[in-house]
Amino acid sequence: MADVLTHVLVGYIVGVSLSFRYEWLRGEHVTLVMLGALAPDFVKIELFVPDRLVAHHLGVPFSWSPLHTLVGTVLVTLLISLLLAPEYRKRAIVLLAIGVATHHVLDIALLTATGETYAVFWPLSSYRPPSGGLYLSSDQWPALVAGTIAVVLWVSRRYLTDVEASNEL
Repeated sequence: MADVLTHVLVGYIVGVSLSFRYEWLRGEHVTLVMLGALAPDFVKIELFVPDRLVAHHLGVPFSWSPLHTLVGTVLVTLLISLLLAPEYRKRAIVLLAIGVATHHVLDIALLTATGETYAVFWPLSSYRPPSGGLYLSSDQWPALVAGTIAVVLWVSRRYLTDVEASNEL
């Protein structure tokens, strides 16, 4: 997987880019895109609450792995949206889904030993698409590129906000 920082930065880049196009999209909306970009990595809860522990307490086989699939991230997106007031849920689901999509795209672009990615569409299909082979999960350059673009967008957004504020005076 691309590291967590890269996922967050790409979510920020996409969210801010959308805010240039859609005036209603503000900072809190960009945060939803960033949260969606992290959602598939909620599977890392396994580091704190191992599968075996949950299986032992539930008395049934259990795995956190499905959280990193398309169906798992759809469920996480819908659960997160339940934390919001009903009038905000539709936009929140769309913004979270955009973030989730960036995460899966980045993960599919990884270079893998088998040349295949993970079963993104499980349980609908066990098909493993070919990996993009663009970078290793240990590479630092994706975070540097995403960080540079994020800084440029942050400065651009601040500049445009200042220009619009001065034009209103």
